[in-house]
Amino acid sequence: MSVSLPIRRLAPRCLYSNQAPLTSRVQSRTALLPIRHASSDSKNAPSNPILDEYNRNNPDGAAAAAQQFGSPSSRAGDIASSSIFEDDRRSQVQAGADEDTQTGGRKRNPASMARVLDPDPNARERWERKKVIQGIRKGGRLSKAEFLLQTEREHTAKSEMMKTSVKKLGMLARQIQGKTVDEAIVQMRFSKKGVAQQVLAHLEAARDEAVVMRGMGLGLVGVQEAESEAPNLNASSTDVTGVQPKADVVSPSSPLDIQLKDGKRHTVTDTSNIFIEQAWVGRGQYGKLPDFRARGRVFIMRTPWTSLSVVLKEEATRVRQWKEREAKRLKQRQDKVWTPLPDRPVQGVRGQYYSW
Repeated sequence: MSVSLPIRRLAPRCLYSNQAPLTSRVQSRTALLPIRHASSDSKNAPSNPILDEYNRNNPDGAAAAAQQFGSPSSRAGDIASSSIFEDDRRSQVQAGADEDTQTGGRKRNPASMARVLDPDPNARERWERKKVIQGIRKGGRLSKAEFLLQTEREHTAKSEMMKTSVKKLGMLARQIQGKTVDEAIVQMRFSKKGVAQQVLAHLEAARDEAVVMRGMGLGLVGVQEAESEAPNLNASSTDVTGVQPKADVVSPSSPLDIQLKDGKRHTVTDTSNIFIEQAWVGRGQYGKLPDFRARGRVFIMRTPWTSLSVVLKEEATRVRQWKEREAKRLKQRQDKVWTPLPDRPVQGVRGQYYSW
């Protein structure tokens, strides 16, 4: 059944309708799939006999056409081969590629290294600025602590956690403190303590690290060769105030007897010998160990773990400390020097009465 309405009345209603007009949409089924051209796979591509014959007859023209219509030789961000900076840039790139350090077959990532080596750049810059200002204010003068750090060698080593208590390891730490490394190793070698062997291994590792990393304990290695090559340079040492005679060299033929801080006498035959200045223990986290008891009961025991830290220095440090103590004692004696009054009779004694 059809509605009999005039066309002129129906047309205005359609023009002002609120419904959206119908639009046609073309669905593409190749949008999600890669478009494959004949040139993408040279093996499956059909051959062109006419083009092959032309390439065989004109090899130069084929190469020129491939160079003209192929991919350009310069990649994005590159400079032209005719640039005046081409040679310098190529040499820098090659030198950088040769100097790249690889770890495990992979190149190091500067961004990843900066997260660990420089986690807070702003704080580092503020600290550097503060140190520069301090250096300018001091005029290049060093404090006593800074001077000792630059003139004396020192090495600190901390051991792994040992399965022992602080009380047991503390006795061994007090035993080796103040002794030379060789003497402490001998003490631990013949000790009856159960943890002495671990302390022995730690002392040997700390001694090797001090020799390799800090150059400690080398003695007079290479000094005789240097003196034979340049005898005039070692005749005197230049100081700020002038030329002073060379300091006495301590050797087995001319040892030096000093007094330690605790009052004991000590003989120094080589100022580069390594000794243990400090030794302390550190408590670690407690472990858990089951203790099986009767009637199916299980107790949990707390097993202690302890570490040992040592500070290694050379005999030159003890010699300096001894000289400072002797200088302090001499200054105290000189400050207390006084001249007694002459022993002569008292004048003007008038008995037990005052002279009014």
